[in-house]
Amino acid sequence: MFETQVRLARPHDEERVRRFLTGLSLHTQTLRFFTGVTTPATSLVRALLAVDERRDALVAEVGGEIVGHAMSYRGGGADVEIAIVVADQWQGMGIGTRLFDALLHRAATRGATTVGMDVLGENRKVLELIRKTWPDAKMKVSSGSVEVVAMIQQAGVFAE
Repeated sequence: MFETQVRLARPHDEERVRRFLTGLSLHTQTLRFFTGVTTPATSLVRALLAVDERRDALVAEVGGEIVGHAMSYRGGGADVEIAIVVADQWQGMGIGTRLFDALLHRAATRGATTVGMDVLGENRKVLELIRKTWPDAKMKVSSGSVEVVAMIQQAGVFAE
C-alpha cells in the first residue's frame, strides 16, 4: 500500500512539479491543460505553485514525489475555479478525490459557495464524476470544452 500526503504547494516544489508535469502522458497533459506541456515553462510551473488571496494550490505526494496537483482561483463564472491532475500511474486510486475534497474544503472555508471548471469534452471520466457528484450542475458546451458551475455544498463530505 502507499501513503499519500496532500498538502499546500510551496515555492521549493518547483523542480518536483516540473518533473511531475513532464512525466504526464501527452493525453493527460491535454486533458488538464488542453495542450501538451512537454517542456513546461518556468512561468507555468510557478503559476501552479502560487498561493495568495486569490489562488490556492495543493500537491499530493507519495514517497517524496509529487503525484497530483490541484489549484483554484477566485473569479470567472463561479466563486472559485478549479483544476486537478493526477499522474497517469496513480489515476483511479482516490488521489484526485482527496485533492478535490481538500481544495473545495479550503475554498468553502474562505466563503466560496460555487465552483467552476472547464473540462475537455472528451474527458468522459471527469464529466461522469461531475454528473454523479453534482446532478444539478450547470453545464455549457463551448468550443470542445464543457464549462461547469455547481454548488460546493453538494459535493459531499470534505477531507481535512
